[in-house]
Amino acid sequence: MAPSTARIPAPTSKIPIMTQPRLTDRPALDRARLRAERRSDGMADFLHRAIATELEERLELVNRSFTAPAVVSGYPRLWTELVPGAKQVADTEILDLVPGAHDLLIHALALHWADDPVGQLVQARHALKPDGLFLAALFGGETLCELRYAMAAAEVAELGGLSPRIAPMADIRAIGSLMQRAGFALPVADSLPLTVSYETPFHLMRDLRAMGESNVLADRHRSPAPRRLFQRAAESYTESHAGSDGRIPATFEILLLTGWAPAASQPKPLRPGSATTRLADALGTQEFKLPKDPDDIPD
Repeated sequence: MAPSTARIPAPTSKIPIMTQPRLTDRPALDRARLRAERRSDGMADFLHRAIATELEERLELVNRSFTAPAVVSGYPRLWTELVPGAKQVADTEILDLVPGAHDLLIHALALHWADDPVGQLVQARHALKPDGLFLAALFGGETLCELRYAMAAAEVAELGGLSPRIAPMADIRAIGSLMQRAGFALPVADSLPLTVSYETPFHLMRDLRAMGESNVLADRHRSPAPRRLFQRAAESYTESHAGSDGRIPATFEILLLTGWAPAASQPKPLRPGSATTRLADALGTQEFKLPKDPDDIPD
């Protein structure tokens, strides 16, 4: 019998391709940053400058000379001034970094806009030489908490619901675990809280726009919000937070990350159970076994 030459028809349905959800409208972010860079008064640079000062102090404690630094940021002209001689790299999805080319890499106040923050951290680690140092500063979860609550209350009252207006910020415990996932050795995450005083909430909003930190979320409402929404938010903000002088505080929580590219020369944690000296002996105290019944524990 001759073999059949019938063909099996190709399936008509297409398998959906899963894509990573987008947090940021990148063209809108680029436009916001371009507007901010065109400002000549430098009024909104204070957070970047404060962070640069903090990182400089931490580098002094490391007591090491770095010869091939790089900075990832959205403001290359500003960070060229703050870290002279460093390669300036835009915080795009694929970073313009050569593997193993740098002994110091700073990620400067841009991770909160990343669609894939773990990917940014992994690329940074691969760009470091063995035992190279990674430093990053990003906004933490308490950032603009007063403005968030005021805007949420105003939206519920005026529009009957909530919409995406402020980018989600990282939790310090979560970002520490991301450093481990990215493969950094000796990762450390700590918080630098800053409180800034403003004459009114509208002055704060103006400053945020001047920083390039306006609403560029991909899921934001594209139609202009009614003016009464911001007026009500400002009234709520002032009523809840204004001080005796009438000024309002704005919280900026800066998370500072430190990690090292793995190297054979780095100290390694001991294997659990490998200790040869008891903690009680090291502390010069006496060790007691706890009774099984909690009621037998002496006061």
